[in-house]
Order: sequence, then C-alpha cells, then structure tokens
Amino acid sequence: MTQESAWFASPAEADKQLAEVGYLADRATATTAYLAGALEKPLLVEGPAGVGKTELAKAVARASGAELVRLQCYEGLDEGRALYEWNYKKQLLRIQAAGDADWDETHDSIFSEEFLLTRPLLTAIRREEPTVLLVDEVDKADVEVEGLLLEILSDFQVTIPELGTVSATRRPLVVLTSNATRELSEALKRRCLFLHIDYPDTDREREIVLSQVPDLEEALAGQVVDTVARLRDLELRKAPSIAETVDWARTLVALGTGTLDATAIDETLGVILKHASDHERAVRELRLRSSS
Repeated sequence: MTQESAWFASPAEADKQLAEVGYLADRATATTAYLAGALEKPLLVEGPAGVGKTELAKAVARASGAELVRLQCYEGLDEGRALYEWNYKKQLLRIQAAGDADWDETHDSIFSEEFLLTRPLLTAIRREEPTVLLVDEVDKADVEVEGLLLEILSDFQVTIPELGTVSATRRPLVVLTSNATRELSEALKRRCLFLHIDYPDTDREREIVLSQVPDLEEALAGQVVDTVARLRDLELRKAPSIAETVDWARTLVALGTGTLDATAIDETLGVILKHASDHERAVRELRLRSSS
C-alpha cells in the first residue's frame, strides 16, 4: 500500500468510507478528514466533550486500515511518557552485571535499542505502516508538552542524543482533539487544519442512533433525541454525549420500552446523566415542560 492510498481519494470517498465503519460525518468533517491526508497536515478537532472527536480519529483508522496510536493527554504528562524514556532498572542490572568492565563499552551498551522504551509519539514516527496518531485532549496537557508537539509536527523527527535523529519514513495522519478548556497556542494552531464539531441537530443524531441501534423504533428514536436536545439546553454539569444517547436508546430497547414517558425517563435517566444535581434538574424541568 502506498502512502497516498492509505487515506481517502476524495471528500466523497471519505464520507462513504467513514459511514461504512459507523461514523456518519457531515460535509465539513468528511472534507477536512480528506484534506488532512491529502495535505499531510495535522488535524485539530475542537468541540464539547462527547461529540465524536476521538471517535473520528478511530473511524479514520478503521476506514483506512491504519493502526491507531493514541497519546492520552493529562496534567503532568511529560516527555518521558509522551515520547520515550530509558529502562533504568534494566540498565542498572546491566551495569551491575558488567562489574569492572570498560565503562565506555558499558555506556554504549545500555543506551541502545534494547533499553529504549518508546512512547506514543516516537512509536507513531517509527512505524512504516499507515498510522493514525491521536493526541487526545491536548488542552489538558501542560504548555511544555505543546512545545514538544510543535517540534515533532514541524519535522516529524525526534533526536535521541544517545542514538541520533529518528525521522518518519511514513508520516502518520495526526488528529489532535481539544475540549477547549484552555486556549492552545497560535503556533500549534498554525500547523493544523481546524475542525469544530458540535452536537448534531436532531435529524442527524436520530440518524446516528438508528444506525447504531437498528432494533429501535423510529418514533422512539425521535423521542430520545428530542429529549436529549432539551437536556443539553439546561445548565447541566455534564451534558449528554452522543455515545450516551446511543446507550440510552439501547437501554430502552433492552427494557422493551415503547414510548419515552415520565416513568421511563425516571427509571433510565442515570444512563445519560451522571451527577445527582443534573438528574434533579432534568426531572424537574422535563416534568414542568410536559405539563405546560
């Protein structure tokens, strides 16, 4: 498989292939996914939690037959966890076993491939097969990690002082996701294509739910997505994600529920709302609206 054939031939093909693996993309998403591969530029996907940002990267990997390599970002993530580190315990054992041997030889031995622990960024760069590198929730990482990403995304190479420079023989398709909890640097944004994904409208979400839960009646699907849309309009601690909408639909099918009435909502609302305050507000608001 050549590098060009690893991704999508056109926006229409991206739309088709993503749909075949269960990801229903709108036109902007399909076009941007195509361009990320065609232009070999990283794709920064921003939007609320639970709208399908991470799933887009997974779907691109499935649709293209590529391997997914994921770097989950969090506060305190450092270069050793993101890029590479040395197996210090194994190095110490080698030093102890070497005893009084020449130190220069021992040094060269312990700083070799045998003792290198590759982390997601280096793993993705070194792979020769088609690879999707997912840098998930990059806004949660410290600024220092952002600087590391800038260096890697500019040249797709890493310098390991003891081993030399490792350059990508085949550039991975890079997807960075952000929940916009902090502003990312302009330098990082300049290197990326940008895509904002929001919650879908009710027609699109109903289509998604029906594709994921084929046993669901269309009328009940409409009630589910309409109710979820009303919940998202409330000031909740955590609005329901698309995945939770699908889980709710599966729950109702498993229970044999034919209509989403007040009783069904009371009994199953914990599937989509995970905070007591959200649960109380939702029950109160939904009942007030249904009786008005």
